[in-house]
Amino acid sequence: MRPTADPSAREEILDAHRAFLKAMHEGDTSALDALLDDESTLTHMTGYVQPKAEWLAQMRQGQFVYHTIDEKSTTLDVDGDTAHLVVRTVTDATVYGTRWDWRLQLATDYARRSDTWVVLRTKATTW
Repeated sequence: MRPTADPSAREEILDAHRAFLKAMHEGDTSALDALLDDESTLTHMTGYVQPKAEWLAQMRQGQFVYHTIDEKSTTLDVDGDTAHLVVRTVTDATVYGTRWDWRLQLATDYARRSDTWVVLRTKATTW
């Protein structure tokens, strides 16, 4: 991808990413709601594509609890008003009652909406 003409975009996206991880860790579904596009999806390791509203509802019900999220590496490509971020984490999470240290790779597509970067989709795989 070609570099963005806006030098501040990279830092804005990384700030949005940090806010996303912080909200996951804190179980702050209101913050996540604001950070995610209305049509945002999360593709789980199983391949299930979960709509935003369903994921947030299950977080509120305690089906997804993120105890710690330790970032190991991050790459970011920005192209104008879109971006693709790939982060590898070790995430201590309880998912549907099973607690584990998950080695997750999160591939996230962002888009600029006015002056805000929002998550369009995230795909979780293992590494």
